[in-house]
Amino acid sequence: MPRPRKRRRLARWAVLGLVILLAALYYRPLRAYMDTKRSLHARTAEVAQLTSRKRGLEERLFEIRSGSTLVRGARRLGLVKPGERLFIVRGIPAWRRAHARH
Repeated sequence: MPRPRKRRRLARWAVLGLVILLAALYYRPLRAYMDTKRSLHARTAEVAQLTSRKRGLEERLFEIRSGSTLVRGARRLGLVKPGERLFIVRGIPAWRRAHARH
């Protein structure tokens, strides 16, 4: 009768050893999968952020390229359109103060 007990015990140890072996074999691929999944989530968030930033920059570029904004910027730099004459007027604040009294 002691033999069936030994076989059961041996079978249990064999099953336990098999489970440990399978766990050891699956550990690295499972860990790599989880790391890749985390990295994918981080990259997805980064892509969403960069897409939003790109959209904002494209809107800003469109505004800059529009006629009125472009002309205003050129005027600030002292540029004139072809055929126009540039006049530099000085003393405007003093003139406004002098004429505000009347």
